[in-house]
Amino acid sequence: MISVEVPRRTNFRSGDFGVYVHIPFCSNRCDYCAFATWTGKDDLFESYTNAVVEEIRVASVAFPAASSVFFGGGTPSLLPARLLVSILDRVSRADDCEVTVECNPDTVTPELLETYVLHGVDRVSFGVQSMVPHVLASLGRTHDPENVRSAMAQARAVGLRVNLDLIYGAVGESVDDWRRTVDAVLELDPGHVSAYALTVEANTPLAADASRHPDDDDEAEKYTLVDQLLNDSGYANYEISNWAKPGNESRHNLLYWAQGEYRGYGCAAHSHTGGRRYWNVRTPERFIERIAEGGSGESASERLDPQERRIEGLQLALRTKLGVPVDSFGKDDLASFLEARLVTVGNERVVLTTAGRMMANAVAVRLS
Repeated sequence: MISVEVPRRTNFRSGDFGVYVHIPFCSNRCDYCAFATWTGKDDLFESYTNAVVEEIRVASVAFPAASSVFFGGGTPSLLPARLLVSILDRVSRADDCEVTVECNPDTVTPELLETYVLHGVDRVSFGVQSMVPHVLASLGRTHDPENVRSAMAQARAVGLRVNLDLIYGAVGESVDDWRRTVDAVLELDPGHVSAYALTVEANTPLAADASRHPDDDDEAEKYTLVDQLLNDSGYANYEISNWAKPGNESRHNLLYWAQGEYRGYGCAAHSHTGGRRYWNVRTPERFIERIAEGGSGESASERLDPQERRIEGLQLALRTKLGVPVDSFGKDDLASFLEARLVTVGNERVVLTTAGRMMANAVAVRLS
């Protein structure tokens, strides 16, 4: 049986550098999904992998060794393991690099996870969304909740850290359904849980059906419930939608929230280096063409001026348990937020309360 020695540094350090790899393939597209993902493109697996490997080969010489690598999508675990690790093997990594792969529980096998571990993967993120079958059907998800339990056992057997990804707010999901999901997740005892409110994205089947749009009050009740249940079970909220047991925070996500630098590879991947943000062409076919022609996959870019960058940094920090300096708000705004119990103040930092996290956007617009 394979096991891994898990790196336990889960803080952000100045100089950390992230790598994101986009795998745009899915076996089924969920009704709420607006990501750059496609079904029925298995014939592109090899050529897409080769293009990503080439993009990394050309670009990576300009960047430091990665402190974290994240394979997202799409469904990265749909890509044959030999192809995914051929990409990972091309990435220069620090000795304690955290490597995460997003997985659909239905695609997990012991052989796949063992291959991941042999090549340095130490963390997987399972897209669970719900443990209640009729809620999964409402979301357009196809996996069997029992496969989540099986995948979790397989991951634990090879020593992988696990995040379970949840979505709340689907029409037809009662509060009791949501409690059943959270209770089932707690029984599995992952190190990390992410829980996101269902959002309506343009040009999705969900957007086209107003009868299925989520209710704000319902989502607020469910957020309060998951926060309470997770806190009571030893998980700490360290970003609005993320909870972890001590030592299990996602280093890669912390890098994003700290406005750190990262390089994205593959179609639609975004990067932030040298004060510039840039992103690749959206479709896998176009990306493959661009790389084959000896060119760059880059589609467009932007630079923030110093004030825009400062405000963006505060907006990101406000989402986390560290909060922002107390002088980031005007005195009147801060007094109003304290009266409404949306924030707390301690050690010259302003931190969102549970209620404040649900109104984070409204609080963030008052940053100055």
